[in-house]
Amino acid sequence: MILDGKRVSEKRLELLEEKIGESGIQPHLAMVLVGEDPASLLYINMKHRACERVGIGSISIRLPVEAGTDEIIGAVSRLNNDLQIDGILVQLPLPPHISTRAVVEAVAPDKDVDGFHPLNMGRLFMGDPNIIPCTSRGIMSLLEEYHIPVAGKRAVVVGRSIEVGKPLGMLLLFADATVTFCHSKTLDLPAHTRTADILVSAVGKARFITASMVQAGATVIDVGTNYVQGKLTGDVDFEGVSPLAGAVTPVPGGVGPMTIASLMENTFQAAWKRQCFPVR
Repeated sequence: MILDGKRVSEKRLELLEEKIGESGIQPHLAMVLVGEDPASLLYINMKHRACERVGIGSISIRLPVEAGTDEIIGAVSRLNNDLQIDGILVQLPLPPHISTRAVVEAVAPDKDVDGFHPLNMGRLFMGDPNIIPCTSRGIMSLLEEYHIPVAGKRAVVVGRSIEVGKPLGMLLLFADATVTFCHSKTLDLPAHTRTADILVSAVGKARFITASMVQAGATVIDVGTNYVQGKLTGDVDFEGVSPLAGAVTPVPGGVGPMTIASLMENTFQAAWKRQCFPVR
């Protein structure tokens, strides 16, 4: 079974468009982009189109690649204080001379639609999430849409990033899966991945997960976005794995669209809380 993230994201965007229209709220999202990285520009444009689709106002704050950490934090601070802005997204990755952690921590937690601020991440790890990181939220929504059981299943997450691996592992754990985290120092990785009922790869290595690493009938979630000879490909050897897996996400058209749909949902959630329940 192919887990069609594009179809499911379209369904969720339609529902969100209706919800925004009925709410009387006009959410606004600000996206901060540093430099001219082609992939980042592509993702920003896709997010702008999704905003337009559902009725979310969006703006871009563009900074030169040579901008320093303090300059970026200054731009974020101005957005924090802008009463018209409900959500702030800093497009990652940032150039290597920038302190990504300092920039992420500068975003006001109630406007942090990426869910990466330590306060939001801490609440997630305590089991009381405020804003859930977009990719992790999107994957859980995809599993739910296809009625793929999680409770009692063995989930193996390959990758331990704060953007995907760790928060997704926590969500799977709170959904009553038994979760194993694997990473670059894991010994005999295939021995772990072959035990997975749900296998997630978020390592950023093209076709890293092969058929020999997958249990027959497993659900395989491919978070990878790698370019090989100009073509987008995932972490999973799709051609080899798909005949063996019970369900698998394609790249493109799997996790990516769900991430953008979840960003739109997070932005509306932030706007609803900020405008309907303002902190005095």
